[in-house]
Amino acid sequence: MKNLTQLRQLGLFDARVPRYTSYPPATQFKGLAPDLPHAWLRAVPQGAQISLYVHVPFCRRLCWFCACRTQGTSTMSPVAGYVQTLLAELELLRDALPQGVTLSRLHWGGGTPTLLDPQMIARLAGAIMDAFPLCHDGEFSVEIDPSEIDAARMRALARAGMTRASIGVQDFDPLIQQAIGREQSFQATAEAVRLIRDHGIASLNTDILYGLPHQTPARMSDTVQKLLALSPDRVALYGYAHVPWMSKRQVMIPDDALPGNEARLDLFDTARALFQADGFDQIGIDHFARPDDRLAVAARAGRLRRNFQGYTDDQAQILLGLGASSIARLPQGYVQNAPATQAYTAAIRDGRLPHARGHAFTAEDHWRGRMIEALMCDFEIDALEFVLDHGMTAADLKALFAPIAARFGEAVQVGPSGLRITETGRPLTRMIANALDAYACAPTGHSPAV
Repeated sequence: MKNLTQLRQLGLFDARVPRYTSYPPATQFKGLAPDLPHAWLRAVPQGAQISLYVHVPFCRRLCWFCACRTQGTSTMSPVAGYVQTLLAELELLRDALPQGVTLSRLHWGGGTPTLLDPQMIARLAGAIMDAFPLCHDGEFSVEIDPSEIDAARMRALARAGMTRASIGVQDFDPLIQQAIGREQSFQATAEAVRLIRDHGIASLNTDILYGLPHQTPARMSDTVQKLLALSPDRVALYGYAHVPWMSKRQVMIPDDALPGNEARLDLFDTARALFQADGFDQIGIDHFARPDDRLAVAARAGRLRRNFQGYTDDQAQILLGLGASSIARLPQGYVQNAPATQAYTAAIRDGRLPHARGHAFTAEDHWRGRMIEALMCDFEIDALEFVLDHGMTAADLKALFAPIAARFGEAVQVGPSGLRITETGRPLTRMIANALDAYACAPTGHSPAV
């Protein structure tokens, strides 16, 4: 299966499929009845543990590779106004939920959350913790841009209770950084890590990308070696998705400098080998963690989950979103806030939660989504789980798995106990998951399968 000819024949290098951080993918979201999200929020049990994601869309610089919902700013005035809106949304959310709700996870993403000044950080974090206290073993993580952090802001984050820092590295090579509009020296990143450690933040995760312009195995190796010198606990190794028809700033990236799909696989394998040689466990399809990291512990225990932030050990069944474009997942379905900051702000000013679109789960969504999550996290589907939890029969599962076995051959093993992706079939995981996707998602906007 590792043979490139076999992978090519199975379509790995041609497929564009979702990353399956949700099911159905966000491309399937549509308008919801206005009262539906409110009913879902009211149904949250009293005293429930939830996760909360806070989106800060502002950046001082707009990196060309990024396809996230962000906007540039040269002044702090719109940032201050946005924080005020976040606080107002928080109050609306607090009013919609029952008493006693606590947080198992709090994550600030963007954008650039560290664009906030110390006073804004303290005010926002304080208001969140007042509304929804962090539980005793909860985690508060923040995405940190090394070019937008200093001792005062780090001190404010530490005092607010941050327990985990996340740094986007992408690549340390100057040529590659210039090609993606993200100049960030190793020295600047190392200084940010020093600040994090000096303020008592023990947990650090980092992101790097493969498939960037001008990347070669030698350059990837150099970046990984530099990254390992910073001693992260956890690394996400994401494949760059070149979608300039969706993210207009990506037109700045030279198409002819991008590695082909087979070269992308080589880049991934180069990085993976180095992480594993340094003692990291591979987690799912694109994460690596030290064996004592919570993510690695969860993976070994079969408690790994997947959500919009990627892989997580968080067991909360409810993820709520604060800020423009953020997405909530409740037992009944997904709800996304208005993506445009102006529309999001207008809704809050009108005294209403800024829900714009989403998806109400069907019974089939529940079992298909769980199967896809199981493949993405554990590379296997346990038949007994679906017999007990979803009322499926052995005949149901056999009929569902037979076409997958016929299509992917030795990449999967199918039997009475369920379906398992073999070690050599793991590069095909997203494609195998896609075979369970009932929505037949159009490929536009989805990332390469490798």
